[in-house]
Amino acid sequence: MIPLLAFIAYLIHLYEYIVIAAVVLSWLIGFNVINGHNPFVRSLSQFIAAVTEPFLRPIRRMLPDLGGIDVSPIILLLACLFLRSVVIDGWIVPLFR
Repeated sequence: MIPLLAFIAYLIHLYEYIVIAAVVLSWLIGFNVINGHNPFVRSLSQFIAAVTEPFLRPIRRMLPDLGGIDVSPIILLLACLFLRSVVIDGWIVPLFR
């Protein structure tokens, strides 16, 4: 049970990095630092969007319109942090006491 929870915690931590990469990639494409028409950048962007959008879309639907500011990745990162620290670590740490 403990290795499974540790693996799930690792996957959640990896997903946090993917969400951060999605934010940075959208900024780089938005400010024309990298070319969004480049095949590698396009495929990377499509992969990251396919992985993050299923979780970001419901959050965006619940949030009010804030103009051009998208705070849904921050909420998703906070949810991942909550899930990893409270739920997963809450099960692993008491088992070692």
